Order: sequence, then C-alpha cells, then structure tokens
Amino acid sequence: MPNMTPRTRWLALYVLCLGDLMIVLDTTIVNVALPSIRADLGFSQTSLAWVVNAYLLTFGGFLLLGGRLGDLFGHRRLFLSGIAFFTLASLACGLSGSKGLLIAARAVQGLGGAVVSAVAFSLIMVLFTEHSDRAKAMGVFGFVMAGGGSIGVLLGGVLTNSLDWHWIFLVNLPIGILVLALSLRLLPAAHVRQAEGRLDVAGAVLVTVALVLAVYAIVNGNQEGWTSRQTLGLLGASVVLLAAFLRVESRVRSPLMPLGLFRLRNIAVSNVVGILWAAAMFAWFFLSALYLQLVLGYTPLQVGLAFLPANLIMGVFSLGLSAKLVMRFGFRAPLAAGLLLAAAGLAWFVRAPVDGSFLVDVLPSMILLGFGAGMAFNPVLMAAMSDVAPQESGLASGVVNTAFMMGGALGLAVLASLASSRTSDLRAGGDDPLTALTGGYHASFALGAVFAVAAAAIGATYLRTRTAPAHSLEPAVATE
Repeated sequence: MPNMTPRTRWLALYVLCLGDLMIVLDTTIVNVALPSIRADLGFSQTSLAWVVNAYLLTFGGFLLLGGRLGDLFGHRRLFLSGIAFFTLASLACGLSGSKGLLIAARAVQGLGGAVVSAVAFSLIMVLFTEHSDRAKAMGVFGFVMAGGGSIGVLLGGVLTNSLDWHWIFLVNLPIGILVLALSLRLLPAAHVRQAEGRLDVAGAVLVTVALVLAVYAIVNGNQEGWTSRQTLGLLGASVVLLAAFLRVESRVRSPLMPLGLFRLRNIAVSNVVGILWAAAMFAWFFLSALYLQLVLGYTPLQVGLAFLPANLIMGVFSLGLSAKLVMRFGFRAPLAAGLLLAAAGLAWFVRAPVDGSFLVDVLPSMILLGFGAGMAFNPVLMAAMSDVAPQESGLASGVVNTAFMMGGALGLAVLASLASSRTSDLRAGGDDPLTALTGGYHASFALGAVFAVAAAAIGATYLRTRTAPAHSLEPAVATE
C-alpha cells in the first residue's frame, strides 16, 4: 500500500500476528484443561474429543472458504469479522455450563479462526510487496505461530490451576477487543480487487458435514457397535456427501478446492503426509495431556510445563533453522527425519508406566516430538508451494492446512475411540482402572507412531526434493 509508511506496515503485521496468535492459542490451551472440563461438565472419555474436534472440523472445513470470502468482500473486513466471531464465541465458551453449549461455541470459534487465518496471510501479501520484506514478515509470522503453542500450553496450565478452565476462553476477550481496535486503525482498508466467479458455499458445506458425520460415527462406534445401523449409516452418508463434494468441485466455476491441484505431485503427496502426520500429532497433544493428569496426577500447571520443552524446540526451528535444512538437504531428508523422530517420541510414550517419572518417561518423548515437529512442518508446506507459481502459494498452503486440520480431527476420533475400546477390554480382563486407562493410551500412541512412520515413508519416497521451476496452474485451478 503506497500510502503506508514502513513503520505502519510493521505495526500492522504485529496486529495480524496478535490476532492469529489468539487462534493458535486455542488449539493448545484447551488440551491442558480437558480433564477439568470432563469432570465439570460430565463428558465421557470419547465424547471429550468433541471439545477439540468441533473446533478442528469447522476450522478445516471453512479455511478455504474464508480466503474466498476475503477475495469477494475485502480481506480487512473479513479479518475484523473473524476476530469478532472468535471473541464472541470465546465468551460463550467461557460461560458454558453444559456440554452442548461448549461444543457449539467451539464450532463457532473454529469458523472465526478459519476466516482470520485465511485472510491474515493475504493481508501480509498486500502489506509487503518487496521479496526481502515479505520473507522477513513471514518469518516473524511463523515464529509467533510456533511460539503460540508454547504460550498456549503454559497459559492453559496457569489459568486452569490458579482460576478454573473457563478462563482459558475468557482470556481471549481483552485480546480480541485490542486486535479489533488496532486493526481499524492500522490495517489497509482498500479492497485490492474483486474476485471473479461465485462463492462455493455448497462445497464448504458438503465437505464439512461429511467429515462431521464420519467423526461422529467413529467417536460413537464403541458404544453403538461398529456394525450397527447408526455407525454404518453415518459412514455411508459421509461417503455419499464426499462424492457429492467431488462432483461439485469438478463442475463449479470457482471451486473451493480445485481438483486439478492434485495432479501436481508434491501437492498431492503433501496432503497425504499432512493427514497422517496430523493424526499422530493431535493424538500426542490430546492423549498425553490426559495421561499426565489422569494417570500421573499432574496439575494443569505441571502439564503446561511438561509440554514446554517440545514447544520451545518447535519455536526455535520456526526461526529459520527448518528452512535452512530444506535449502541444504531438500524436502525429503528433513521431512523423513522429523517424522521418524516424532514416531520415536510417540513410541516412547507406549512404554510409559502407571507410576512414570517426568525425566525418564515424559521428557525424552517431549524432546523427540519437539525436534520431529519442528523439522517436519516447513518441508510439507514448502514442498506443496514448490509446485505452483508464487501467486498461487496461498491456495496451495490453504489446501495442505485444510488436510492437516481434517486429518487431525479424524485421527483424533479414531485414536480416542481406540483408547476407550482398549481400556474397556482391559477392565473386563480384570485390570485395575489406572492400568486399564494407561493401556488404552498405549494402544493409541502406538497407532499414532504408525501414522508418523507411514507419513515419513510416503514423503521420502514420493516427494520431488528438487522440483522444476514453479508453474502456474491451469485456468480451472487458478487463484489469486
């Protein structure tokens, strides 16, 4: 924006970082409070996954649609709307006294978060047109997002331990109000251009409803029976809706997810890797927090401190170390090494006993997972964007992020269901409650490790580590 001074541009970037930081906080801050929420509102072990999945599903389902809405109605306007929705939904979460209200408010949070995340990237592209400035801005943005995980886990522990779980959501109110006030003053109001085509609402609704039905069927599979009419009916309906989504995307003029993207090898592989890796990583955050509190008896603050080493390591990698590894070794080696380290961290949790100690049974896992996640995230995203021209990098990253969120939701549903089933079997076999609970977590950690190994193998085998110059997509799949 020519009428903005360099100082104003950087201040505007910091506002965008603060807004997106609030979104990132809510993906990690809630994990520490899950046992408290479960005890207060009466969630079962499997239904507790919906506190996380309600957020992930709407976030992933509307991430691409949020970017498209920004094209049509202006990125600044959508950023303000997303922050407002997220802040109001946070208030509803904080005041929730029932399971239904909390899950519904979390779903609205996901919708607001999707809009904010989608248009924040586009606003950075508008604010910084010079390549060097844009690279610096994206580095700052990436560091804040990685650091947000550390802040979220620690802040969640402090708030839950000193106050109660309601405050992990209420803390968003002053942040949201501050971001709204600063955004009105600093963010550029100009609408860069009007996007052509129509809004693909049908695509967003179809894919989101399909995934909600699939997750619901998986989460309730143990209780209702895997061959029951409800489970098979919901899974069948999910398949039909996904098929309808693919048909819509192949015919609509401005598709939400252009299917031609998946003819580009690195994008297709990155999506598969992202789904498997997300399933493993979300299981780590969700299940290890439960293990630490319900089995080892940690307080929420102790859980936050236990996660801190992993999140600090991830933050260090985001400062540029991960990108330097990619420049030195290509995509395959850092990705495979990172995912194998993450698999080793999950496998270490498989042997964690009922009376485990932090130094022997927790810290090694957290360190391995921190290095693994820190090394692997950038190669996945950079590999996807390497196959497209710079002006289409937003679409490529959006597709991968959507796959990551959906993989996390489905993977978490599968692993939470597996943990519950295994725990029930062990209890029926005569094990005491804590031993049975730990055995259920062990089964899920083992499957999460398998997901990570599979992602490493696929990425190392099929990613093109040195790609041809990025090219523009076909007209049917072109974006801004």
